[in-house]
Amino acid sequence: MRLFNTLALLSLLALLTAPPLCAQVTFGRSGEEGEPFRRQEWRVPSPDSDIAARALLFRPAGAGPFRLALIAHASTQNVLRRAQMPQPEYRALAAFLVTRGFAVLVPERLGHGATGGRYAEDQGGCDDADYLRAGRVTADEISRALEFLRRQDFIRKDAAVVIGHSAGGWGALALASADAKAISGITVFAPGRGGHANDEANRICAPHTLLAAAAEFGKAAHIPVTWLVAANDTYFAPTFSLGLADAFHGSGGKVDFRTLPAVGSEGHWLIETEAGVKAASSELERALNLPKPAATKKP
Repeated sequence: MRLFNTLALLSLLALLTAPPLCAQVTFGRSGEEGEPFRRQEWRVPSPDSDIAARALLFRPAGAGPFRLALIAHASTQNVLRRAQMPQPEYRALAAFLVTRGFAVLVPERLGHGATGGRYAEDQGGCDDADYLRAGRVTADEISRALEFLRRQDFIRKDAAVVIGHSAGGWGALALASADAKAISGITVFAPGRGGHANDEANRICAPHTLLAAAAEFGKAAHIPVTWLVAANDTYFAPTFSLGLADAFHGSGGKVDFRTLPAVGSEGHWLIETEAGVKAASSELERALNLPKPAATKKP
């Protein structure tokens, strides 16, 4: 029976991670606009030429062109959790940005949920984790999605912003060496990899390797980074996160580190909640130089 269950699980994972059976991969919108905020499914390029990454696009009313905000989602080394991951939305954060004039793209990277395919950003084992490679692969996936959207006529070609969460934030740090004319700023929420090692709070796989990789990313960085972490984050606690930010800054990266108040029972997921976005709103407005939302006229 145990062998049967193992084989069944492997078969399920093979189906979830297999590339779609199609003769040609197409990119762009794949559904009608809906609510909220003109929510629309898109397909964007991935490092695998046979797979289009799933994405959600939110945008203001009108034809644009709008500034683009790309949200890079968190990840997990657990194969089954990755395969079962729902499409990332970051709805409260998307709403915050759309009401301030941004079109917001939330792409789902390879090896996750409905996008499927090989987990390209795999960091490897705990003791020999390759955080540099993982971050650079994530940065490549972010860049492909961003560049595809920048070619759309409703998107401005300049002043895009990237907002990364956890592993997505780690990839955003690796992207800080990109063209500053295309990306005006990067904001990261508790960036890193290897947190909650063996599902234990405040335990990180190979922390010194993570610190060294942060310093390496800082060497080539010239896009300013705002680094935010909640006081009750147990994946990358504020003290350790400050060490990462110092390593990034010490080798040349431009970084502004801020600790946010505790939100909920686990601050690592702050940015996925309405309360968390509210707690971070003033820092987001300052970091991204966002205009205040227009006041609604009373009837």
